[in-house]
Amino acid sequence: MEKKKIQILDTTLRDGEQVPGCKLNTKEKVKIAKKLEALGVDVIEAGFPTSSPGDYKSVQEICKSVFKTVVCALSRAVEKDIEIAAKALKGAKIPRIHTGIGTSNCHIRYKFNTTPEKIIERAINAVKYAKKFVEDVEFYAEDAGRTENKFLSKICENVIKYGATVINIPDTTGYCLPEEYGEKIRFLKENVKGIHKITLSTHCHNDLGLATANSLSGIINGAQQVECTINGIGERAGNTSLEEIVMIIKQNSHLNLFTNIDTKLIYSTSNLVSKCTGMKVQANKAIVGMNAFSHSSGIHQDGVIKKRETYESINPEDVGIDQSSIILTARSGRAALAYRYNKLGHFLSKNSLDLVYKIFLKYADKNKEINDKELKIILKKYNFNKKNKKILHSTSTNTGSSRRINVV
Repeated sequence: MEKKKIQILDTTLRDGEQVPGCKLNTKEKVKIAKKLEALGVDVIEAGFPTSSPGDYKSVQEICKSVFKTVVCALSRAVEKDIEIAAKALKGAKIPRIHTGIGTSNCHIRYKFNTTPEKIIERAINAVKYAKKFVEDVEFYAEDAGRTENKFLSKICENVIKYGATVINIPDTTGYCLPEEYGEKIRFLKENVKGIHKITLSTHCHNDLGLATANSLSGIINGAQQVECTINGIGERAGNTSLEEIVMIIKQNSHLNLFTNIDTKLIYSTSNLVSKCTGMKVQANKAIVGMNAFSHSSGIHQDGVIKKRETYESINPEDVGIDQSSIILTARSGRAALAYRYNKLGHFLSKNSLDLVYKIFLKYADKNKEINDKELKIILKKYNFNKKNKKILHSTSTNTGSSRRINVV
């Protein structure tokens, strides 16, 4: 059975930048856009041009700097917004306008103070107007997660009729459970006339920690595009994490899906975005966190030293991280200690290791982590206790280990 491609729309430069305290200048946005193109994303949502002169300029400059990737600009279902987006996209090799409106009862009643019929009319008019400027028009049904499926189907059918090429089904408040979101996507696939003509897209927020799970459920049930951000940054609790959804697809061949992402560039892209935005990646963040491939438990360390796959389902090299890390703490065992000394060029006999390990534990109980400098101090302490008797064989060596475990 032929694998199905999942398109990746990266919205780091638009939704991702909506994080409080995160502000990117044009130069930084262009730098990130070029990196995203190298990474292999299908669509770069470059910004919301009508929001500020700076955003408008950034979209313009990105259009000049990106050559193979679709460049997308956001707008509301307002003619002036659409005009400004179209103008900003003039230099794009492959432009897309992303326009839309809220569709849930909450949005219709309280945000717009209007009727469902008026919302459909405004949606149609927005798509029709955007089609005057570009062929590729994406429509977002904001708060689709809380929109009744029958009304959502009706609005989707209408925007398809008037030229939408992509329909985005956002779980704007991170409200849905994965099963509910998947059922919503499946309902649309089975009940919307003309749905086969367009690309159905997921756009999930992480308010309940379910953004990646919901996006996965969406593509399993028929969505062909995932909207996501590097490091999962975004408003409030963030968006679907690009690195998570891409590696889930890569690691689970039974899904019969693939993306165009060069996963070996994930870690460097993560670092670039973190540096430019000032948003640090949490240590335990999946895929790109500093602890994602670090091991401090003695049982885990012993397993990884013997065979990496015992405690790592992902090869760190697949995401651009050269090596795993064996971290020495009070929870570490003799195998990890011997391994680290081996890397420093010291080979301990079993008896010597037992004695050194006792000294090591005293140091480890006082410190969170034992580094190479402290390992050398422990050896000196051991030798001093043994009245400098030569019981340790020390030499420099290249182990040639195919596991390439980094000891830091």
